[in-house]
Amino acid sequence: MAMFDVVTFGSAVIDTFVETEFNEKSNSFSYPAGSKILVNDLKSDIGGGATNTAVAFSRLGLNTGCVCKIGDDNNGLDVLNMFKREKIKFLGSIAQGETGESIILDSKGNGRTVLTFKGPGNSIRLSEIPKIKTKWLYYSSVLGESFKTQVALAKKLKAKIAFNPSEYIIKAMDVRPLLKLTEVLILNKEEAQLLCKKYAPKGVPAKAGKERDLMVCLREFGPKIVVVTDKNKLAYAFDGDKKYSIKPNNVKVVERTGAGDAFASGFVAGVIVGWDMNKCLKLGLKESESVIRYFGAKNKLLRMKLR
Repeated sequence: MAMFDVVTFGSAVIDTFVETEFNEKSNSFSYPAGSKILVNDLKSDIGGGATNTAVAFSRLGLNTGCVCKIGDDNNGLDVLNMFKREKIKFLGSIAQGETGESIILDSKGNGRTVLTFKGPGNSIRLSEIPKIKTKWLYYSSVLGESFKTQVALAKKLKAKIAFNPSEYIIKAMDVRPLLKLTEVLILNKEEAQLLCKKYAPKGVPAKAGKERDLMVCLREFGPKIVVVTDKNKLAYAFDGDKKYSIKPNNVKVVERTGAGDAFASGFVAGVIVGWDMNKCLKLGLKESESVIRYFGAKNKLLRMKLR
């Protein structure tokens, strides 16, 4: 049985990008009821946290597997063919029905709203995953049975865990059992604040705007390394002793979908090969800035060997 460097576990969906004329000045999209609205452009690509990060890891030269659940439709076949092209081992399962899909509404101001149908992605059972050996597990957000399976698999394999929880899973699930097993926790500032507001232990500071307090709070949940991003502002990493930071470059943003996955997988890849925190942050930033310059969550992920 081959040893993987990293196995990703999360969603596999088809992303459909809808470019609209609407501006998000009111912090919301508003579409007139009963109207037909023309869109400027419509594009599709394979997305989902599990596939985005698996491609990133594989292109960086890591032996990569992916646990996800797809439908037995043409979209599911596209996902499998992508895995073959990217030299990723499919470790998931195929269910009757449709593969998950996301509709991404992009506005004039580069804001976006994502509507997601997870399909079978939240119903992965431990019994559906083949026997595997891996040094690392990278978890993106799933709900229901799939989240329970993530926790069970982490306990079973005793691999190092990287966890990238989204806002919806922090709201819907008690993620603390998984946080206790986590080596590297990566999330954006809003997600970090939400997590600390919901679960901060008594006496642990979690004040909004104070990055060190926020990261101290996050480490109390169990992770050894915490990383907090904040769009075009400083990104921080904290290992309990020292705080590291990196400032994003001023690059033209074409589409932000996949930027978080790219940053997280770049950072974690650096940790996997033993790089220092500053070098890991640089790789994460380089990955995310490559992705946001182009359409698609993985089309411009870096191709380079880390070792």
